[in-house]
Amino acid sequence: METIRGWVLKKREHGNIIFIDLRNRDGITQCVVRRGNVSNEDWNKAEELTQESSIILKGEWRLEDRAPKGREFVVNGIEIVHLAETPYPLGKKEHSPETLMEKRHLAVRGQRYQAIFRVRSEILRASREYFMNNGYIEVSPPIIVTTACEGGATLFKIDYFDTPAYLTQSSQLYLEIMIFTYEKVWCLAPSFRAEKSRTRRHLAEFWHLEAEAAWMNLDELMKLEEELVSYICHSVAERCPYELKLLNRNPEELLGIEPPFKRISYEEAIEELRKEGVNINVGDEIGGDEEYILTKKHNKPIFLVGYPLKYKPFYVKELKDKSGMGATVDLLAPEGYGEMATGGEREDNIEKLIERIKGEGFNPENYDWYLDLRRYGSVPHAGFGMGIDRLTWWICKLDHIRDAVPFPRLFRTGKMI
Repeated sequence: METIRGWVLKKREHGNIIFIDLRNRDGITQCVVRRGNVSNEDWNKAEELTQESSIILKGEWRLEDRAPKGREFVVNGIEIVHLAETPYPLGKKEHSPETLMEKRHLAVRGQRYQAIFRVRSEILRASREYFMNNGYIEVSPPIIVTTACEGGATLFKIDYFDTPAYLTQSSQLYLEIMIFTYEKVWCLAPSFRAEKSRTRRHLAEFWHLEAEAAWMNLDELMKLEEELVSYICHSVAERCPYELKLLNRNPEELLGIEPPFKRISYEEAIEELRKEGVNINVGDEIGGDEEYILTKKHNKPIFLVGYPLKYKPFYVKELKDKSGMGATVDLLAPEGYGEMATGGEREDNIEKLIERIKGEGFNPENYDWYLDLRRYGSVPHAGFGMGIDRLTWWICKLDHIRDAVPFPRLFRTGKMI
């Protein structure tokens, strides 16, 4: 006889049989209580059970094609650990996004969220495995910083022992420090952007996977990104097929994500958008709406190569053969999801770097430590940052990025846990 423990997700009574859908770390298990298999006391306990009650069941496994994952648990004994109150705040009816945000501590118990976060966990595991297998050293950069990385308009200001400081926008500058020790480094850490954006793809706090490597150029960077994303997709497809199907994502679609990814230049993207009827010209920004158009017909990620330097941060290197264009690359998720990673070559010439810092209105003295990297052993290098939440958003085919993270931080007011 075996024992399983968990929480009651659903209960269905059919005469002398009670079906219990039990939720635990293994997912959802169909448990069958037959009146003839249990004592009268245990039968009464089964009838008494409410949604989210915590229980311990004794019994045995049996193959059953109609049950989730092809087997069910035949119950011989029931112990109620806690009988949950009724009615449950998130019952069977549909709930608004506002209600699900307010009751997030309960909403994450749902089967859909359980599938999403199991996929997310596998994305993180596969990411770490890929970098370990390819000679990258994981580092732990600070969250509290004193300088901007992505422009001053989206900084969250804090009081750091009576000294002005900020929550980091990116760990990139600190990763650049570490390449002079380890050559190839990466990290997974939260980043913060004080953007007042109410879109389906923006978070104020997001989990940022970033990597930097010495001696790397733009082509080598794209090879790194496409190999990483393909590795992640294959791992998720192989380890989470049940969860993917529950989320309406065919695992075969992820197994089809293979290098190389299509590369289009910024100018080619502008031309393609104009053919689609978009009023846009060379020199304009390509935003979320435009990325949707560029990617909606694709089933694999694509690279958008090169971008006007005026829209990019001070550390971006200029393309040698294109004045005013940055040596950058954006990785766009297919099916209309758009940007999930951005990166490129970093400016390694100190004079040009100082000029760019001044051009953005910053004081070079505040970046003296960063400029030291160009004074002592400067080398060509490149890197990228990818939003784990956006990658999860695409892989799980979600409508809004808030569902890709357990406790989303959005541009909103009201109650927050």
